[in-house]
Amino acid sequence: MIKKYTAAYIVSFAVLLISIWCGVSIGSVSIPLTTLWDDSDAAAYSILWNIRMPRVLLAALVGASLAIAGAAFQGLLKNPLADPYTLGISSGASVGAVFTIFFSVSLPFIGAFSLPLFSMIGAIITLIAVLSFAKIVDRSLKMETLILTGVIFSSFLSACISLMIALTGEELRSIIGWLLGSVSMRGWSHVRLILPFVIAGGLILWLYRRELNALVYGEERAKYLGVDVRRSKMFILVAGSVLTGAAVAVSGTIGFVGLVVPHMVRMVIGPDHRHLLVISFLNGASLLVICDLVSRTIIAPTELPIGVITAFIGAPVFAYIFLKQRKGRMS
Repeated sequence: MIKKYTAAYIVSFAVLLISIWCGVSIGSVSIPLTTLWDDSDAAAYSILWNIRMPRVLLAALVGASLAIAGAAFQGLLKNPLADPYTLGISSGASVGAVFTIFFSVSLPFIGAFSLPLFSMIGAIITLIAVLSFAKIVDRSLKMETLILTGVIFSSFLSACISLMIALTGEELRSIIGWLLGSVSMRGWSHVRLILPFVIAGGLILWLYRRELNALVYGEERAKYLGVDVRRSKMFILVAGSVLTGAAVAVSGTIGFVGLVVPHMVRMVIGPDHRHLLVISFLNGASLLVICDLVSRTIIAPTELPIGVITAFIGAPVFAYIFLKQRKGRMS
């Protein structure tokens, strides 16, 4: 068992390093490995450190955030289809972000952090609303109920975003592209913006890894094992929403990363959150770096929104998991 986890860590870390190097070296201008420490080619050095490196690192941080948040939500809700996108949390975070831009909100003392703050608030409020409404409809919180509730809230929140864009006119039309998900034209400022939230949210989830393992077997059993269920659920939900809100604030809505990565990792190493969270974090980063590379090279010089690439990957996986769950219930 130890060898299995060790191998998973080594492979995941190696894939992440390879994907990062491919992300910074492949493009309209090929960047050799020596450019990392050799600045004799000023143009290549500038492209590497001012354009590609911040973009690739941002994609890695966004992918890691969504993946670890998805793993936590799936474990907490005991539902393999739960993730920030399918639960409508990403839409709530988008509303918070668009609201901030629409009203030009900038809170004193925090300045640029107003955007991720309101994005997180939107994510947390949406999560609470989805879970509360789903529990009213079905106290057992069945998979279908959660997904349908997420769809309902996503549709409503998307309508709110469309209304704000329509009222503003041309000024916010660029947000449509942002909402499709992209890390294009982002710099080191965006990396610095998301990094503290990734560290804080990821650390909280990792500290509650044993509680997540206990909660998988139900709240009553978790209580017998000495878990403070109420406190644990609150911290896990808030941490997941913080990660989602920060990711959406810098990259827009990117779907299915939090669904696909934890599910695939769970199939390989099992449901132990002591390892599932970290390996999902690493593989989520790798997946989004690779998707970003594909989005900017597949029809170069035109760029596709990264959310389109993740949707092409995630939608079939979503359908497969859903059908598998339905067949399992019927058998």
